[in-house]
Amino acid sequence: QVQLVESGGGLVQPGGSLRLSCAASGSIFRINHMAWYRQAPGKERELVALITSGGSINYVDSVTGRFTISKDNAKNTVYLQMNSLKAEDTAVYYCNAEVRVGPTTLGINYWGQGTQVTVSS
Repeated sequence: QVQLVESGGGLVQPGGSLRLSCAASGSIFRINHMAWYRQAPGKERELVALITSGGSINYVDSVTGRFTISKDNAKNTVYLQMNSLKAEDTAVYYCNAEVRVGPTTLGINYWGQGTQVTVSS
């Protein structure tokens, strides 16, 4: 089994910054990618940012230039630095990882429990 543990959410004023962290642990052979999703009340979950094992990165248009995803391979940890936060960034942020637990296994998607980010004055 694989566990994803997130931290770093909270309340911040518009224009402020937060840094989310997500550490993966358990039976990990290889992590294919790690990503951050978010879900605002009444809306569908959306992909915010994704980073592959090779370092390729994608962002949703609404956060490009404000958010930065990065990873520490030695710690199996992904980060999301969020700057210039807006009210519309308010959501529960979920960590996602596609993990192979063995050399001949396919990747399996795992999710963290979610962390609340609230941007409000």
